[in-house]
Amino acid sequence: MQGDGDFRSDECIEILKEADAVVTNPPFSLFREYVKQLMDYNKKFLIIGSQNAITYKEIFPLIKDNKLWLGIYSNKTMEFSMPMDYERWDRIEENRKYGKVSVSWFTNIDNKKHNTPLVLYKTYKGHENEYPKYDNYDAINVNKISDIPMDYDGVMGVPITFLDKYNPNQFEIIKFRKGNDERDLSIDGKCPYFRILIKK
Repeated sequence: MQGDGDFRSDECIEILKEADAVVTNPPFSLFREYVKQLMDYNKKFLIIGSQNAITYKEIFPLIKDNKLWLGIYSNKTMEFSMPMDYERWDRIEENRKYGKVSVSWFTNIDNKKHNTPLVLYKTYKGHENEYPKYDNYDAINVNKISDIPMDYDGVMGVPITFLDKYNPNQFEIIKFRKGNDERDLSIDGKCPYFRILIKK
């Protein structure tokens, strides 16, 4: 390469145009921009990103529309070496800083996990009191993925970790986190941690 390897450079874009697929660890701070570039050029990809990226307003709609999903490995802790002048770090060894971050693989390449149905065994009928309804959306709250009822066909709010089990042939993602009033979903005035609204 003649330049500095910046993915936004003309040189790198020309290389990207020739690629059949992209497998890399893009800069986390430029993750949104990098994913947009891959989408703009209609590329197949497998990239590492911060687990928090699933909540980005630019990324979640891609997941919802089944244009991007989590790869085989998600929500894993990885350790990276970093410059000594970096402010956040977990340990120093041999004059090098190391930091831990929770990461996931993001992809638009089909894999077995993405198409494996989630086995459901809990029932809603007879256990309605275990599934409170939201104040600001007509949906039930499900605290754990293993508690998703097999006999409920309405909208459910599930933990964000559901995305690791998401099969678009089994579930439809409705929206992320917000009720009809565009405020965070709430039960008796309290907001459960990040929820994804889904429907079977």
